[in-house]
Amino acid sequence: MEYLFQTPITGRYLLHPPSRPGPAPLLVGFHGYGQTAEEELALLRAIPGSEEWLCCSIEALHAIYTPKGAPGASWMTSRFRDRRIEENLRYVDTVISRVMSEQALTGQIVLHGFSQGGLMAWRSALLGASSPCGLMLLGCDIPAELPLSNRMKSVHIARGSRDRLYTQNRFDGDCSTLRTAGIPFQPTLFTGGHAANEEYFAAAGAFLSEVSARSL
Repeated sequence: MEYLFQTPITGRYLLHPPSRPGPAPLLVGFHGYGQTAEEELALLRAIPGSEEWLCCSIEALHAIYTPKGAPGASWMTSRFRDRRIEENLRYVDTVISRVMSEQALTGQIVLHGFSQGGLMAWRSALLGASSPCGLMLLGCDIPAELPLSNRMKSVHIARGSRDRLYTQNRFDGDCSTLRTAGIPFQPTLFTGGHAANEEYFAAAGAFLSEVSARSL
């Protein structure tokens, strides 16, 4: 017989302060499969304009070794998938709530996710306790099981032209889904693979600036 029980596990997140004193908006990042919070934080900080935000990078709870033997983390696998999603949502809600209670913030929240982390960002935007004013997705598709809602204020969805994991057909399908649902979104198709580059950062920075201006 199979038995399941919950046990405490240590989570980890990184913060990088804004360049100016006083209340700042919050930019929360979710890394890709096998990556670390440091890698996502570096990505967030490379986005033009992010220096005006408090950047928070959340590391997935499940430690793994990558094929190259480097330590990293994963948000989940197909095993106990629904349970892991529920646990991850509680974890992310706890981190964001803690950051909001301990830091000087304006109340604006934007979520950013790369690859597997993009799926987590999407789920948090739709099902989490916070209500983000923007969602940024890089190299990831929209989870098909989640119904869209008016909680999605504005979405930036991006794909590298040579990305073999997030194909052009899936990108086009996701744009069609957002369009049909009436959700404001900005698509970006940049020259590159399954990774951010300067072309992506420029588009992401423009989106972040627009979201910030609309939220004032």
